[in-house]
Amino acid sequence: MPDPPDLPEGPTFNRLQDQIDWYGAKSSKAQRAFKRIKIIEILAAALIPFLGSLTVVFKSLKDNVALVTGALGVLITILEGVLHLNQYQENWTNYRSTAEALKHEKYLYLGEAGPYAKANTSDADALLAERVEALVSQEHSQWTNIQQQQTVKGQGGGTQS
Repeated sequence: MPDPPDLPEGPTFNRLQDQIDWYGAKSSKAQRAFKRIKIIEILAAALIPFLGSLTVVFKSLKDNVALVTGALGVLITILEGVLHLNQYQENWTNYRSTAEALKHEKYLYLGEAGPYAKANTSDADALLAERVEALVSQEHSQWTNIQQQQTVKGQGGGTQS
């Protein structure tokens, strides 16, 4: 198998790779958190009717089952609150989208394609820097908007007529 080509050195390409790694890691972390919480919610929700049906067969369990099903309902509510507060699903998809857009820029740059096709090396580096920072800035703006919307909703101002 041939050796992979040498990657460019310098602050612009290093920044690009650093951002790809950061957004990829954050996306994976948010995805895992979201899926773990959702699985626990699904299991807890599935147990509630099952436990409720046990009281029909075992009348002596009625008080204990009521306590457990109530606790499961509280657990589901808490987990939904955590999901809503931390925005795991939104962060997962936004971070993944940004990581993929950054990878797209990386491959265009390495292949001297798209906007990098006719640029000389210094122009290509400057263009890459501008485009990477635009993508990162765009994602940050989206994140800020989501946080502000959550704050407004949390203060009761999120209702619409």
